[in-house]
Amino acid sequence: MEFSIKAGGPAQLQTGCIVVGVFEPRQLSTAAIALDLATKGYIANLLKRGDMDGKPGSTLILHNAPNVKAERVMLLGLGPAGEFRDRQYCAAMSAAVRAINTTGATDAVICPPESKAAPRDIEWRITTATTAARAAVYRFDRMKSSVKKPPSALRRIAFGIEDKTSAKHAATGLERGLAIAHGVSLARDLGNLPGNICTPTYLAGAARDLAKQYRMKFRVLERAEMEKLGMGALLSVARGSIQPPKLIIVEYHGGPAGQKPVALVGKGVTFDTGGISLKPAAEMDEMKFDMCGAASVLGTLKAIAEIKLRVNVVGIIPATENMPGSQATKPGDIVKTMSGQTVEILNTDAEGRLILCDALTYAERYKPQAVIDIATLTGACVIALGHVVSGLFANNDALAREILAAGETAGDRAWHLPLDDEYQEQLRSNFADFANIGGRPAGAVTAACYLSRFTKKFKWAHLDIAGTAWKSGKEKGSTGRPVPLLVQFLINHATNA
Repeated sequence: MEFSIKAGGPAQLQTGCIVVGVFEPRQLSTAAIALDLATKGYIANLLKRGDMDGKPGSTLILHNAPNVKAERVMLLGLGPAGEFRDRQYCAAMSAAVRAINTTGATDAVICPPESKAAPRDIEWRITTATTAARAAVYRFDRMKSSVKKPPSALRRIAFGIEDKTSAKHAATGLERGLAIAHGVSLARDLGNLPGNICTPTYLAGAARDLAKQYRMKFRVLERAEMEKLGMGALLSVARGSIQPPKLIIVEYHGGPAGQKPVALVGKGVTFDTGGISLKPAAEMDEMKFDMCGAASVLGTLKAIAEIKLRVNVVGIIPATENMPGSQATKPGDIVKTMSGQTVEILNTDAEGRLILCDALTYAERYKPQAVIDIATLTGACVIALGHVVSGLFANNDALAREILAAGETAGDRAWHLPLDDEYQEQLRSNFADFANIGGRPAGAVTAACYLSRFTKKFKWAHLDIAGTAWKSGKEKGSTGRPVPLLVQFLINHATNA
């Protein structure tokens, strides 16, 4: 699907369908007012008769509206004007695309509505509309033997702006929106692949292809190299699987030479059975999504490469399966991490922190200005925050505030949780430096506390995306989060550098 910007009055835009908003109750948006003036009150009269009241997601199609060049006018319900904020805006843009898909129009112009309750500039509105539109038409049918093409004829979407002086900012918003959408789609595609396809080797190949496409540096460490580096924690997780583990490194050099990079470390457990601490059978199929942190790193790198963002970023992905083989690590085993610290493994299903801790130590060699790890780490985070926001932990409050702000802007929010030293007591071990779990209380916090023991040499944040990386049930599939948050963070970082 092609996306573009069209400048001019709504009534003058030639298209198969033009979409304008209506707030509840029967209150016209700015673009709808312009159309109503052109039609000499035709739209307002329809609303007065009760044809539409503006309820969220509702639509009304008008054919052959007088003095309007578009073949169709779609009135899109936006809900109460006083409640129309970022979330409602995103939902409205998704609803618009889904509704256009049912009309038979081959092209359409959407006039992004303004919000008086939470004003946003044109760049933000176009970026968000683009990502929402792409998400609305996303399909994953790669693994199906026959694919039915969607009945929709829609091929082109333009975003209409009346103020031609805003065209440059709108174009920037479109560019960024498409880049973010492409990054999200890559992350979703990788997450949705089954574990027998998306193995650590496959993930390394996908990273290699991405690096080649955008001229990024690529390297992968094999088992022997990890053994030389002393990555005992990562390798302990891989012991039960016949699939070889990989440590994948992709470097994007968009910033000035010598600028310290931001490191993104993504958990890449391509399938997680729990190991010897075997998970229940119910919903274990969803453990193919346990590499969504890794997928989000690759999606973010794709997006910033398309934007040509002036920042240096290194993506580090520890990739492995967690299987209960005859050589698998057992509860009670003690391993030595790359940092030299020893860990008593009380539960082999707490494996994400084991592969991440060695990857975090490896990140030290890049002397990063900041490190963010992204992981589907704990069910406890799902219990605490549900499927709405990601959990955020950090050893630096300024970094945490930057991430929270980026999430608010991107509509991909996180929530700052505590990392107090008192929680570290739960990780005490009689036989090693510490254990890999701290019991049921505050499970997401103690997991973050474990990781914090490997981050003393840099500013660090941890995003627990166990509740936000995928959906279950009828809409089961990867969400691509937190690619929008990470890209916005790096955009802000590049702007402020």
